[in-house]
Amino acid sequence: MKTIFSGIQPSGTITLGNYIGAMKQFVELQNDYNCYFCIVDQHAITVPQDRLQLRKNIRSLAALYVAVGIDPTKSTLFIQSEVPAHTEAGWMLQCVSYIGELERMTQFKDKSAGKEAVSAGLLTYPPLMAADILLYQTDLVPVGEDQKQHLELTRDLAERFNKKYNDIFTIPEVRIPKVGARIMSLQEPTKKMSKSDPNSKAFITLLDDAKTIEKKIKSAVTDSEGIVKFDKENKPGISNLLGIYSILENKSIEEIEVMYEGKGYGDFKADVAKVVINALTPIQERYYELLDSEELDAILDQGAEKANTAANNMLRKMRNAMGIGRKR
Repeated sequence: MKTIFSGIQPSGTITLGNYIGAMKQFVELQNDYNCYFCIVDQHAITVPQDRLQLRKNIRSLAALYVAVGIDPTKSTLFIQSEVPAHTEAGWMLQCVSYIGELERMTQFKDKSAGKEAVSAGLLTYPPLMAADILLYQTDLVPVGEDQKQHLELTRDLAERFNKKYNDIFTIPEVRIPKVGARIMSLQEPTKKMSKSDPNSKAFITLLDDAKTIEKKIKSAVTDSEGIVKFDKENKPGISNLLGIYSILENKSIEEIEVMYEGKGYGDFKADVAKVVINALTPIQERYYELLDSEELDAILDQGAEKANTAANNMLRKMRNAMGIGRKR
């Protein structure tokens, strides 16, 4: 089985876009791949965090992973900071990284723009991300366009290390999500749905209640034509809602278009809301059951144990290759 690694930052509740674009696909991938799913809390601290909120977010994200269908008997779910090999390997990869290439990272430029000072961690977190991936002999990394540049750097660092020291790393490939998995903002349908959007009507979170979901979909920006038809360029709002309906109900866009021939946007939006509520209700029920449970702690303990075993094995190879410590 090939290995997949994915890390998500615990920086707030997952959106419907994150679920459809990533987590829903993870559930399918775990049947065919050796999967490592990591809550990357050490990446979260590259920018200021409230410690109590961060702890809450970490646990919440872990519960959501399981609630959406990640099976701990098939996948390894763990918290990054509970596997110390990540930071040690991250430091070793920093030592083969160049300042110039880190300064060229688009995310560093975006997050540091206009700031008087930023943390050194914000600059050097790409080698930590590379360590996250390389420690598990990862073959494939599912990423969106915004992380593609970091994946290219990970590949460069792995190749550089292999050439300079010892050929120990698997060079990971990028796995771009399926076409049609990109969910857009409900208020600006030409922009990707994001939990950092200042307008809360623009996104749906996995924990929004039924009434909130109905309101957000009802107020979704569409057009004045009144025809339920997929046309991304001229009807981005309706096309986005059709995409959500299609993926959650496993129906083709064409099927849905036929269903709503002669019907208005009001009926269509009401049904999209029902589809979203039906999809999220079982996830929410399982989430609240898990959140403060011993079951969740047992899953994370088991995941940390499995991840530590695999990561420490690779870390030993890295130390030997670089000549640090005593040979073991």
